[in-house]
Amino acid sequence: QVQLVESGGGLVQAGGSLRLSCAASGSIFVINTMNWYRQAPGKQRELVAGVSSGGSTNYLDSVKGRFTISRDNAKNTVYLQMNSLKPEDTAVYYCNCNVKSSPYSGRWRDYWGQGTQVTVSS
Repeated sequence: QVQLVESGGGLVQAGGSLRLSCAASGSIFVINTMNWYRQAPGKQRELVAGVSSGGSTNYLDSVKGRFTISRDNAKNTVYLQMNSLKPEDTAVYYCNCNVKSSPYSGRWRDYWGQGTQVTVSS
């Protein structure tokens, strides 16, 4: 099993910054993609940013230029630096990782964190 523990959420004023962290632990051989999703009340969960094992990144259009995703492979940790936050960024943010737990199996599994609340006041 793999556990994802998120931290760094909170309440911030518009224009402020927050840094989210997500540390993966447990039965990990290798992690492929590491992603951040978010879900606002009454809305569907959406992909905010992702980073591949090779470092390639992708972003939701509305956060481009404001958010930066990065990863530390030695620590099995993914970060999301969020700058110039807007009230519409308010949501629960979830970490998601695609993990292979054994070198002898070709099976990849997706794991999710418990979510961390980000609230941006106007």
